[in-house]
Amino acid sequence: MSASVIAQYVMNGAMLGMMYALVAVGFTLFFGVLDIIQFSHGDVVAAGAFAGLAAWTLLTAAGVAAPAVLLLAVVLSAIAVTALLGAVVARFIVLPVKGAPQLNVLLVTLMAGTVLRECLRLFYPGGSQPKLFPALLPTSGWDIGGFHLRFDNVILLVSGALLIAGTHLIITRSRLGLAIRAVAQDEETARTMGIDFRRVVLVTFALGSALAAFAGVIDGLYYNEVFFGMGLLLGVIGFAAAILGGLGNLYGAIVGGFLFAALQTIGAVALPFASAYKDVFAFGVVILLMAIRPTGLIGERASERV
Repeated sequence: MSASVIAQYVMNGAMLGMMYALVAVGFTLFFGVLDIIQFSHGDVVAAGAFAGLAAWTLLTAAGVAAPAVLLLAVVLSAIAVTALLGAVVARFIVLPVKGAPQLNVLLVTLMAGTVLRECLRLFYPGGSQPKLFPALLPTSGWDIGGFHLRFDNVILLVSGALLIAGTHLIITRSRLGLAIRAVAQDEETARTMGIDFRRVVLVTFALGSALAAFAGVIDGLYYNEVFFGMGLLLGVIGFAAAILGGLGNLYGAIVGGFLFAALQTIGAVALPFASAYKDVFAFGVVILLMAIRPTGLIGERASERV
């Protein structure tokens, strides 16, 4: 296999890893604050992609043609809609069942994801069919040997990395992050100290959902196509990545996302009928790793409820 082909596989793996890491970080934030698994999170990814697509459709119909303006509108619309959606899910679905048995919470969030997915299919114009996503980034690039490194891939990777780094700074360096960490460490003590628990939960869900929205936009821009069911596999893989890295550990979520993408890439290269078996290979290795290290590669935050 030539070096250019290997480089292309590496780039594909890096793009997938960034998407998975963004989704996995959301799972980690939700678990850290409320000790729950938000199983509608994958469908929030699809909602973000469709929100961005709707913004592009409306602006192009109004005569806006500047790619930079359209791209900004797509990203901001996706983030705003899904941040609001995440806060709504937290306020009206998750918080009311917070004290219920864990299986009840899992069921409620799973059903919420199904409702969201079906709403995209039924109410978005032509939502039952794959939709063409606009190519708003430059596709030119650098030729390195026989490998063509495209500008759009670099822009998406750097943007995703900056977004994750910004989330890390919010969690570790801001007053909001301090409140989130306090609630994650000890909810009752945080309440006693005057921290508004409900506000922290709503903001955390909005932040995690915004990260999912960007993952959806990356998926649309990279593959130039979105589908109402795209969040199903992304959600499962994002959750697997969070578990693999250590649920509740922000760094573990990032490591898990890129590791899962690396396993898929290795499976695609090394296995016969690669495209059909790469997911099977990746999930099989994850199962093996979890059997060896049940708490994840970096270590999860312990919880009596999970």
